[in-house]
Amino acid sequence: MRHAERRGRLRATAAERGLDAVLVTDLLNVRYLTGFTGSNGALLLRTDPSPTHPDVFGTDGRYTTQAGTQVPDVELLVDRDTVAALTREAVRGGAGRIGYESHHLTVDGLHALEEVLADAAAGGRVPELTSIRRAVEELRVEKDADEVDALRRACAIADAALAELTSQGALRPGRTELSVGRELDARMLAMGAEAPSFETIVAAGANSAIPHHRPDATVLADGDLLKLDFGATVDGYHSDMTRTLVLGGAGGHVAAWQREVYQLVAAAQAAGRAALTVGADVVAVDAAARDVIAAAGHGEHFSHGLGHGVGLEIHEAPGIGPRGAGRLAAGMAVTVEPGVYLPGHGGVRIEDTLIVTDDAPELLTLTSKELLVL
Repeated sequence: MRHAERRGRLRATAAERGLDAVLVTDLLNVRYLTGFTGSNGALLLRTDPSPTHPDVFGTDGRYTTQAGTQVPDVELLVDRDTVAALTREAVRGGAGRIGYESHHLTVDGLHALEEVLADAAAGGRVPELTSIRRAVEELRVEKDADEVDALRRACAIADAALAELTSQGALRPGRTELSVGRELDARMLAMGAEAPSFETIVAAGANSAIPHHRPDATVLADGDLLKLDFGATVDGYHSDMTRTLVLGGAGGHVAAWQREVYQLVAAAQAAGRAALTVGADVVAVDAAARDVIAAAGHGEHFSHGLGHGVGLEIHEAPGIGPRGAGRLAAGMAVTVEPGVYLPGHGGVRIEDTLIVTDDAPELLTLTSKELLVL
């Protein structure tokens, strides 16, 4: 794995900001930098480490063995009060400016650190705490080869699970949204997923017009639009895919308005995918798809952003929407998911997970986007 390389990138950021050390307390960021997957862990990263003052990974006694296996290349400190113990280590190493994750640390947690620093530096200069904001998340935006591999495997499991559902008659009138969602989750788990990426969305009929409908006891019926938004988690990395199909009954009937809305969303999704180029402004990417929908008179029926980053979190930077900020870079993993939602009737969303590259974006969710009628 590339954890030492990732820590080196954070070290460079710390040096640029004039920091002597950084406390990383967000568990996903700790995992990104060390590989640790337990429930209590933090990292003290030195800007200029030495044999006498190296980086230190902290956890409690429950995870001594796990930490030795997952984080073999960082000095281990075992203390139930992990963050305070690492802060004392920073002071003992002479750190004058210590960065911390202000978006993660609570107000009480910050006060506790300030007390630790005051006590540790009694009689001398109290070290300064400085927010590094989302410095690690900024590093996580561009995925390395290991991360892309995990994302590919997560997407492949989701593709395969949906293929089984559609080929084996599991999506049929008479079943409830809840039962379909649970079966989809079970199939992903059986195929090797650690967990679903999020609460699977199964929305039938009028419920498909609710962008994030929670599946309930609604019974699938002939003629329904059926929206499935789901993903698998592999090695901590999430996939995200939405497909909308029609339960057409014996005659395979699709209402004209359903086909029209589907074709519109498919065209918008294709435009959004084509806009995923290195250097593209995320607002312009959103507009590429949104303008297609607006031109057809359905602008008010597309109520959310076009997409988002995906990785160790199901929603992470960059946000692709009218209020987004920044430009795309090679290695970003993003979704493209336009939708048109007609309250009381039904809605369509089509979503893929893709990797931005110097050439065309790499499509990771490979299930066909042709309108499927079951």
